Amino acid sequence: VQLQASGGGLVQPGDSLRLSCAVSGFTVPYYTIAWFRQAPGKEREGVACISTSDSSTSYADSVKGRFTISRDNAKNTVYLQMDNLKPEDTAVYYCAGVNTIVGVLKAWTYDYWGQGTLVTVSS
Repeated sequence: VQLQASGGGLVQPGDSLRLSCAVSGFTVPYYTIAWFRQAPGKEREGVACISTSDSSTSYADSVKGRFTISRDNAKNTVYLQMDNLKPEDTAVYYCAGVNTIVGVLKAWTYDYWGQGTLVTVSS
């Protein structure tokens, strides 16, 4: 399994950014993809996850109403649309995958990880 995250950058507070996670190599029909983030000196935090079976989603309280996770089956890509970004959203963002239909936002439950993409929110 390979996960390739992209789309990070430097934005100002209130701006939007969309991250992409290109997914390949899963041999099961249904799995879960999640986004995690890690800020300097902090633990890795689950942000959002989506099931490829029914597109059910889950979000961390800190991003509910601002972030949206979605998937494009034709492109084998999962997106994280981030709106109304705040300085506290600054972190390295990782996409992760696991061979389960319904996932949770716990890093230890994920088997596959992509490289990180840095998001910096600063004025």
